[in-house]
Amino acid sequence: MRMAAQGTGRASPRPPGESVTVADLLVVEDDRDIAEALSDLLVSLGHQVRVAHDGKEGLQRVEERFPDLVLLDVEMPVLGGPEMAQRLIAHNQGREKIPLLLLSAVMDLHLVAERVGTPYYLSKPYELDHLLAVLDRALEERSPPRPSP
Repeated sequence: MRMAAQGTGRASPRPPGESVTVADLLVVEDDRDIAEALSDLLVSLGHQVRVAHDGKEGLQRVEERFPDLVLLDVEMPVLGGPEMAQRLIAHNQGREKIPLLLLSAVMDLHLVAERVGTPYYLSKPYELDHLLAVLDRALEERSPPRPSP
């Protein structure tokens, strides 16, 4: 199943027996349909999910409670994903250790991920099984961002 860039795809939970680490997740996505569909999917898998619709709001949500992982769009109004990531890292008060999963339709997303310093990224639209695989990997490894100089 593809999660469409317009957020029209709805997904059902994984089949019984497949393991997943339950986590506190923050979805930062300006497209409200995508944010809602992604949040619904993640909640159906047992995760706690909070949503922000731009990087500035995302930073506020992080201040309220550090998430286990941030699922972060790249191009957003007010404050984009890479800028939010830079601010998380710059404060150096624990926020810099929060893993980031970039989800975006931008060209050369791998270069944006490299600049941000995250090994976790997925181009929109993405297949549900790819999203779940990258999410599981990110939650298992929990590698914090290490921006390139």
